[in-house]
Amino acid sequence: MRALAVYNVKGGVGKTSASVNLAWLAAREGRRALLWDLDPQGAASFLFRVDGPGKGAGKRLVRGKWELSDLLRGTDFPGLDLIPADSSYRKLDLALAEAGRPARRLADLIAPLVAGYDFLFFDCPPSLSVLAEAVFALSDALLVPTVPTPLSLRALEQLAVHLSDKKREHLQVLPFLSMVDRRKRIHRSSEWIRQRSPFPILGAEIPYLSHIEEMGLRRAPVPVYAPASPGARAYGELWEEVRGRL
Repeated sequence: MRALAVYNVKGGVGKTSASVNLAWLAAREGRRALLWDLDPQGAASFLFRVDGPGKGAGKRLVRGKWELSDLLRGTDFPGLDLIPADSSYRKLDLALAEAGRPARRLADLIAPLVAGYDFLFFDCPPSLSVLAEAVFALSDALLVPTVPTPLSLRALEQLAVHLSDKKREHLQVLPFLSMVDRRKRIHRSSEWIRQRSPFPILGAEIPYLSHIEEMGLRRAPVPVYAPASPGARAYGELWEEVRGRL
């Protein structure tokens, strides 16, 4: 099983949209895909119409009172399962820290599910935390949605320093441009951020378009309700590129 973390220390950059669409695309190819919603906002869970796990879920998982399979839910799409989140996950960091060896604890939770899936997607909250460190340790690749702005470049630079300090040489870091709005001058050319990024930025770009924002109304991946749209094509190109890198 390949583990892919969709992560950025910045919020509002399209992490959940990417997680949902890439997991759906993997399942559409006939792969078994599992998406673990780790964000206390539970946006991916909402988009897939799945209720959160309930009060105390994070602590119960970490303390061994629940197995990850207890939270496993199917979605409306064959081959794609979800581990949902809700506000109870806001204490997951604290529970992992108290338990000690957070990466090992997370790995133990995932281990019984490994044989059943080809891909595991982590939809990560926007923080550099104990949980993020554990996810980094377990992931094969880190997909980083990056809005083409100076603050996003700074976030990439901070991530590069952090990963270097933690010696995460095994981890492929795959930034891609997200929420690209060609009406904005700074977005019209991506060369400046590509040249200055500490990591090579993938060629696929996710545009800022209303039909992508409609995911919250449709509660489905973009290719399901707008299969011929530019957004659906962009996510398809992104998935092909990510899969090729793996």
